[in-house]
Amino acid sequence: MDLKLFLPTTKKEVELRGWDSLDIILFSADAYVDHPSFGAAVIGRVLEAEGYKVAIVPQPDWHGDYRDFKKLGRPRLFFGICPGCMDSMVNKYTANRRLRSEDAYSPDGAHDKRPEYPTIVYTKILKQLFPDTPVILGGIEASMRRFTHYDYWQDSLRPSLLIDSPADMLIYGMGEKPIVEIAKQLDERNTLTEPIPQTVRVVNTYHSEDSADIILHSHEDCEKSKRAQAENIRIIEEQSNMLHPQRLIQQYGSKNIVAEPPFPPMTTEELDRIYDLPYTRLPHPKYKDKRIPAYEMIRHSITMHRGCFGGCAFCTISAHQGKFVVCRSKESILKEVKKITQMPDFKGYVSDLGGPSANMYGMKGKDTTLCERCRRPSCINPQICRNLNVEHKQLIDIYRAADKIDGVKKTFVGSGVRYDLVLADKQHGYEYARELITRHVSGRLKVAPEHTSDHVLQLMRKPSFQQFRQFNDMFNNICRQGHLNYQLIPYFISSHPGCTEHDMQQLSQLMRQLHFRLEQVQSFTPTPMTISTEMYYTGLNPYTMEKVISAKTQKEKNNQHQHFFDWKKTKQK
Repeated sequence: MDLKLFLPTTKKEVELRGWDSLDIILFSADAYVDHPSFGAAVIGRVLEAEGYKVAIVPQPDWHGDYRDFKKLGRPRLFFGICPGCMDSMVNKYTANRRLRSEDAYSPDGAHDKRPEYPTIVYTKILKQLFPDTPVILGGIEASMRRFTHYDYWQDSLRPSLLIDSPADMLIYGMGEKPIVEIAKQLDERNTLTEPIPQTVRVVNTYHSEDSADIILHSHEDCEKSKRAQAENIRIIEEQSNMLHPQRLIQQYGSKNIVAEPPFPPMTTEELDRIYDLPYTRLPHPKYKDKRIPAYEMIRHSITMHRGCFGGCAFCTISAHQGKFVVCRSKESILKEVKKITQMPDFKGYVSDLGGPSANMYGMKGKDTTLCERCRRPSCINPQICRNLNVEHKQLIDIYRAADKIDGVKKTFVGSGVRYDLVLADKQHGYEYARELITRHVSGRLKVAPEHTSDHVLQLMRKPSFQQFRQFNDMFNNICRQGHLNYQLIPYFISSHPGCTEHDMQQLSQLMRQLHFRLEQVQSFTPTPMTISTEMYYTGLNPYTMEKVISAKTQKEKNNQHQHFFDWKKTKQK
């Protein structure tokens, strides 16, 4: 493989391009896979398309003499930190705080390729070596730790990453637009003085000139009062899901964290341009003969849209990408399918035509003026918004068009499907379900009811379990008509805030009555800045301030989790 097809990772590869200097150097805690599902590759390609000379240093060794941080020298504009596709602590540890079996984003799943909190570790090293060069933070770890947040692994309230690390600026959400603006400002002015949308910075003194600016409770107030932290997280979530949000300011000691409002949602044309960039879709040749688990899962997959209006309380996807769904054009999607068919290892099967939620493609508000005023974090909870278009027709058309492409034997939908949207689409919902079940699953369709208890589901912002029953009946009916011996596989969570052991007992009994054996299960993991995590930490529902109980001890969590496997005990008897 020609090394010049990839972003350079070494001095030799920089020289192969005929460059004697670099504009931007990205440091990634993931292996470098040149694929649009890997954030560092996307940011690098976007900057490259703007004419900048970009290199990437994947998984640098943070021990010893820091040679990986020095090998490419000082960039002309800035260093960028891409800490990974997952929060480093979620990537490394289970809900029981035990080491995961492998690191999905490292070669051969190795655990020793990234530090805990790489955002902090990498920045401190770079500032020690190159104190005058700006360091910009991005990725989900930075995004979901931009304000005071509860850290489950330290079991403490932590300040913004901009306080814990000496970085110059932080990007939250999807970073393509702000990273280009940062590059342009540094290129033109050699300084970051002008506010840039969707960024967070630290200032010693801040005098608000806009009466609409929102002053959050200070970090010190949040340490003293869990109610203050709960009030903050509600404001942050509401503002993150508005089309016209305000600037947010939080004090930490003598410093102020200032978060600028985000860019408007991308257009289809803008998203197409990002996915049409010249990705090789391959791991860098340095990983020859090594397995990167996350790549194995997505190598032949396609992301059709971004954003999720589900607003699930425990999920970081909508919190990071926002609730407004932005879709790629049908032409861009089909072009990528054709590109996949040219890959040497392609056997005819596209593993996923999906997105954060597989069947939100093409869905948005019918009257955008109503969306302009909306501050709901979810368009479908506690009920589906009457202004939301829930038609699946565009999605059906894309599935069928992709299946007709030469070389494609079958396209699968591996991303999660929202069955409440299927049921809500009275015109095309059943047709979509039939298309999905008969042509785009491999015998098992995975859905996520998450629980059976309505009071727990309300806290999760998930639909009533009665809707799962309805979809289960639809699934079985379609399978009978098609003479298919397929399975519906439901996912559930134990120990979510508000859930008791009695709730788990009822879940287990109900699923046995419905003849399900629960294997796809997990224990709730508190991840930074989600509503569920703040309920776990504060003991309060941020929207009602009602008290919420949570299983905190390992014994309490184990007692809840073991009910997933009650069917095995019954079988043994």
